[in-house]
Amino acid sequence: MSEHAEKSEDETNGDETAEDEAAESVTVYSDYVCPFCYLGRESLSRYQDEREEPLRIDWYPFDLQAGKRGPDGEIDPDADDGKDDDYYEQARENVAQLAERYDVDMAMDLATDVDSLPAQVASFRVQETESYDQWLAFDVAVFEALWQDGRDIGDPAVLADLAEDVGLDPESVRAAVDDPEARAAVEERFDAARRQGVTGVPTFVYEGYAARGAVPPEHLERLVDGA
Repeated sequence: MSEHAEKSEDETNGDETAEDEAAESVTVYSDYVCPFCYLGRESLSRYQDEREEPLRIDWYPFDLQAGKRGPDGEIDPDADDGKDDDYYEQARENVAQLAERYDVDMAMDLATDVDSLPAQVASFRVQETESYDQWLAFDVAVFEALWQDGRDIGDPAVLADLAEDVGLDPESVRAAVDDPEARAAVEERFDAARRQGVTGVPTFVYEGYAARGAVPPEHLERLVDGA
């Protein structure tokens, strides 16, 4: 990672206060179906709680399942993405260790059968059109729905329910999931992440420096405060 991805003016929400806009932010590349992204956000939350000044999340989507997508964009469970049984077994062990370290209860250790693209499209649209706090509430709800409750975040009905739970218009979220322009915009973000040199998630970026993985809070502190 050599450059920090900057958000264009049309992606900021005009209703946010000057104080909100002035708050520092850390860029986070992540995918909702990545257990390490969920655990990494727990680590980031702990660091944010310890920090005197607020630290916002500048979220960028990443397609962890790109190697499983067919030409139609749908997940092909039989596609060979180079990850064998040994890979997944090691991943499960690592998830269990980190969940214990961060004292996090998880309904599952992997979510290989869930397509996160609808959730990422919905989240992107919320991020684009609503306030930061509203996006964050939806973002957290999506993570918790999958990793704490075991719900299918690839189901538009589930995403609509989550939107309603956090005070958003559920029909707007449903419409976003079916909007080809919103999907194309997210897919462009996937491509942009690869151009930026992001090869795995979570990846945290601050002032041109990056850290990958569910790193501990003290590591994030060094990344941001030591930059």
